[in-house]
Amino acid sequence: MRTTTRHRLDAAWQALRLWLGATVLPAQCALCGMGCPQVLCSPCRAQYLGQLRHRCRQCANPLDDVATLCGRCLRQRPAYDATITAFDYAAPVDQLLLQLKFGARLALAPLLAELLHVAIQQQADWQAPQLLCPVPLGPARLAERGFNQALEIARPLARLMDVALQPRLALRVRETRAQSGVAPQERQANLAHAFAIAPEHTPLLQGRHIGIVDDVMSSGHTVNALAAACKSAGAARVSILVAARTPPR
Repeated sequence: MRTTTRHRLDAAWQALRLWLGATVLPAQCALCGMGCPQVLCSPCRAQYLGQLRHRCRQCANPLDDVATLCGRCLRQRPAYDATITAFDYAAPVDQLLLQLKFGARLALAPLLAELLHVAIQQQADWQAPQLLCPVPLGPARLAERGFNQALEIARPLARLMDVALQPRLALRVRETRAQSGVAPQERQANLAHAFAIAPEHTPLLQGRHIGIVDDVMSSGHTVNALAAACKSAGAARVSILVAARTPPR
C-alpha cells in the first residue's frame, strides 16, 4: 500500500511539474518570443529553417548555378575537403548563435546540432567522418565565457551521427583575437600557428576522416587552420560541420 501511495504521489508531482512548465512558466521561442514547449516554435522553424540551398561542396558558400565548387575554391583549394552547414548566418536566425555564444543559452546547442544533422542527411554521397573535433578555445577565452560553444554543439551532434567525439584532440596553442574584430585581410595571419594536435591523440588521426565542428564559419580561416593542422598530423580527409555560414559579401 505504501509503495502504491508513493508512486501515486510521484506521478502527481511529475504531472504538476509538467503543468507548471507548460502554463505558469512556459518556454519561449528563441526567435519570436512566443510561449512554446520547445526552444524554437514550429512556425519559426518552418519559416526560417529547413530550406535546402545549393552550395559549394567544399566551403558551403551559396551557388546560383549547377556548379559544385565556387570560384574561390577553384582558385585556391582550402585544406578541408567538404563543408556542411544548416543555414546562412543572417537575421533573424543569427540570434540562435548569438544567444548561445554570448547569452549562454546552452539549450540551443542541441537544436543547432539537430538542424545540422538534418542538413547532413540531405547531402548526396556524404562520407561520414570517423571522429569529431570541436574548434577549441584558448584558455583565457574559455575561462571568460565558461564554455566552448563548438563543443556544446559537437556533443549532441556526435550522438545523432553515432560518431566518436574527442574534445581535446586539438589545442589552441596561441591566444588570438576574435576573428570578428580583425580586419578581413589580417584574419589569416591572426590564426597562423594557432592550433596543434595534442600529441597523445595524434594516432587517432592517422589515415582517418575528421569532422571539425564549429558554430559559425565566416571567412573560413579558423577551420582552415585547424584542418591544416589535422592534415599535417596524418588525417586523410577533413570535413567542416558548422551550424551557420556567413554569406559572402
